[in-house]
Amino acid sequence: MTHLRNVVLPLRVLLVIVFAALLAAQVWGAPALLPDLAQPTTERSVMRAVMLAVAVLALLCVQVVIVCTWKLLTMVTDDRIFSAAALRWVDGIVRATVVGWAALLGVFVCSYYFIVDEVSDDPALPALLLLSLLVGAVLGLLIVVMRALLRQAANLRADMEAVI
Repeated sequence: MTHLRNVVLPLRVLLVIVFAALLAAQVWGAPALLPDLAQPTTERSVMRAVMLAVAVLALLCVQVVIVCTWKLLTMVTDDRIFSAAALRWVDGIVRATVVGWAALLGVFVCSYYFIVDEVSDDPALPALLLLSLLVGAVLGLLIVVMRALLRQAANLRADMEAVI
């Protein structure tokens, strides 16, 4: 278990750095990246507000995944990872992934109908968003499979403890 502790500490340091960077992105980065409205109409102001809300929500989803990962790391170091308590934290990761994917789907639909039609005919943004949707779907499904494996391992461990 000592070799595992050598990996957990640097991972936790990186998780803290990423969490702080995401927090900074929520506060300063996302609002700065949104386009300034030279001629603010009601529709454009609403679209800008929705884009900001979705960006903050997506970053919040990643922060939830970081917190859940932190708790799972604690369970790994305490040798309690194969338990029902670990499944709650994995469920948190699954839920955050689903919410983040749904927000990305909303951005994809909005960008296709509003941004590309009004601003340009360049298909790069929708293509990038579609690729992000596919990668997000693959990651989400992979997490669900890993959750099923964790459940099986927890059940096997409980059975072994009952026998011993």
